[in-house]
Amino acid sequence: MTNRVLVVGGTGRVGRIVVQRLHDAGVQVRVLSRGHHPGGSAGAVQYVTGDVTTGAGLAEALDGVDAAVACVDPMDQLVPAALAAGTPHLVYISIVGIEKVPFSYYQRKLADEKLIADSGVPWTVLRTTQFHDFVAAGLRMLAKSPVMPLPAGWSFQPVDAREVGAALAELALGEPAGRVPDMGGPEVLGVGELAGLYLAAVGKHRLRVSLPVPGRVGRAFRSGGHLTPDRAVGTVPFGRYLADAAADLQR
Repeated sequence: MTNRVLVVGGTGRVGRIVVQRLHDAGVQVRVLSRGHHPGGSAGAVQYVTGDVTTGAGLAEALDGVDAAVACVDPMDQLVPAALAAGTPHLVYISIVGIEKVPFSYYQRKLADEKLIADSGVPWTVLRTTQFHDFVAAGLRMLAKSPVMPLPAGWSFQPVDAREVGAALAELALGEPAGRVPDMGGPEVLGVGELAGLYLAAVGKHRLRVSLPVPGRVGRAFRSGGHLTPDRAVGTVPFGRYLADAAADLQR
């Protein structure tokens, strides 16, 4: 039975949701982050300071926990620390298509998955598509110019971070399951469609121009290597996310 869970990166976008879900389930939650937290305990949640890049504070944070949810990377320090702590169930969030899209960050995520799987730690890995927040942030950057350049032939399947956080919390409360089925958003939309929804939500008008992206990365995104249409299990479409986040998007 899972009674105590460490959330690594528990003050981030998804981590905060995981913490709240676990707290609501009556679990003792410990949050590790590099800073920007209240310290000590707040209600039933304990806050500690640590760093996954240096290993500082990891042994103390992992002491006595039944499971650890990693909402950050890399795993080079966290995995051996988990082994030394008595092998709690390690839950890791990863990204759909990391073996198909040749981004350096994706290659690091793939290496983290292998490290976890080969470590001897009981583990679960959930791959998801891009968060709504990530897609909106990219569109916001592109919309700063009167002419909005869009990568030709690209599509995305954005998923709601709140649903991902809930899924990670549920996995942490369950048994180690290895790599579980991918989690994608409810719809695959071309970047032109996504840009149109975003511009309407923020009340802007931009000239949209499709530009080809050369190279292996461009080909990988055009081929849909980062999508999982057969796993469109998210329920919040991008348009609804934009409506919910309208106030923040105007800032």
